[in-house]
Amino acid sequence: MATIADIQEKRAIEVTNLSFTYANTGQSSLRSINMPIAEHKITALIGPSGCGKTTLLRCFNRIHDLYAGNIYKGKIIFNNQNILEPKTDLIDLRTKIGMIFQKPTSFPMSIWDNVAYGLRLKGIKSKSELNDKIEKALKGAAIWNEVKDRLKSDANALSGGQQQRLCIARAIAVEPQVLLFDEPTSALDPISTQAVEQLITELKNSVSIIIVTHNMQQAARVSDYTAFMYLGDLIELSPTEELFINPKEKFTEEYITGKFG
Repeated sequence: MATIADIQEKRAIEVTNLSFTYANTGQSSLRSINMPIAEHKITALIGPSGCGKTTLLRCFNRIHDLYAGNIYKGKIIFNNQNILEPKTDLIDLRTKIGMIFQKPTSFPMSIWDNVAYGLRLKGIKSKSELNDKIEKALKGAAIWNEVKDRLKSDANALSGGQQQRLCIARAIAVEPQVLLFDEPTSALDPISTQAVEQLITELKNSVSIIIVTHNMQQAARVSDYTAFMYLGDLIELSPTEELFINPKEKFTEEYITGKFG
């Protein structure tokens, strides 16, 4: 039985008895996950490789649906609806729950067009409105001053850290309610990592954040809550300081003290 913190804040997402099985494996990669995600807080998912962190993260905006045959069971309640229902509009869902991947994924187009991409999908056509929203997003991602004079330049010419912040700008331009970060700094140098971590901390004022990280120090630095996972099970979810200083589960303590992992 997992230890789940008594989260008093309003919930952005509520996960109930969630199980997930990849196509053709026959074995659940997630087993009966129950967890609340607090609104306007940062929840970190930690655990050894293969424990289900990224699998869980990708359930929140149903990226798994890009591949046929994967099976969800249980509920993920977001905006009072179970997003696992077949009728869910996935384009709308991924606008409201955006995702930042491990490797920066800027599109092969200009910086301006990268940020405009999702806005155009939402039906925004006015050039002035697009310009305003793109500037706001780039400022929100703390990259405006670095790119404002070269918005028509190829995004792929940016450094890795700049591309990751551009991806964040592209995500926040459509005003999501939740952002999912899948090891967003693992490919970055320490200075870029610090910049992205600071940005993530600032973003929680406007969005709820879930971040997968192998770096326990990163989880301790940026998150309000930390969930420890192992072999598809949620072992413990607690306020971050509490989990690292006084974990409730012996298994959690053994992991964070380096006895396994």
